[in-house]
Amino acid sequence: AGAHGSINPNGAQTVNAGDDLAFSVSPSTDYHIADVLVDGSSVGAVSAHTFSNVHANHTIAASFAIDTYTITASAGAHGSINPSGAQTVNAGDDLAFSVSPSTDYHVADVLVDGSSAGAVSAYTFSNVHANHTIAASFAIDQYTITASAGSNGSINPNGAQTVNAGDDLAFSVSASTDYHIADVLVDGSSVGAVSAHTFSNVHANHTIAASFAIDTYTITASAGAHGSINPNGAQTVNAGDDLAFSV
Repeated sequence: AGAHGSINPNGAQTVNAGDDLAFSVSPSTDYHIADVLVDGSSVGAVSAHTFSNVHANHTIAASFAIDTYTITASAGAHGSINPSGAQTVNAGDDLAFSVSPSTDYHVADVLVDGSSAGAVSAYTFSNVHANHTIAASFAIDQYTITASAGSNGSINPNGAQTVNAGDDLAFSVSASTDYHIADVLVDGSSVGAVSAHTFSNVHANHTIAASFAIDTYTITASAGAHGSINPNGAQTVNAGDDLAFSV
């Protein structure tokens, strides 16, 4: 018998003419019978062979091979797994896989034999004694743009908006009647009293906040000689308010 197995009985066996002699072949753990040669010719990967009605010298030789298993790895769109495809693994060996998303994507999940192992970037099959599968899936990165508007106006869209990496998102700002846009803050910094703002090629979280102020008008009062008007001079008045003068 070759390495990693045995034949019984082993060695030179004396057989009387016309007798039979049976042999059994056994592989070691994690091995299987590769072939059995009888008088130099293969009789297949048999576990037993009998010489019947012996009238000649004979030989029987068994060889063995390690058990192997297949791990099939696959990756969905926007990422990769390494190694990929069907991998042959010797019994008892380990095999490690690495999972990599494309730019602007992340690992969504890794399924091992159909069950989730989480959004892991690496996975190792240890002491392999069965066939396995590993499948990675990916999802695009997303960011949040939070929009808010103060009193007397609105921003559209409003609230927390989810944006895919690399996408654009436009906002419009509108004041209520008798009000105007006072300022728009983007990530805490003023971009002026703009009525629209677009976040382009988004790759981070952002905020946008609009504030508003009431419209004001000026009433300019004057009086000629020998009399007065009250109040006098330039008077600022909020839209919709009243202002009385006495002469």
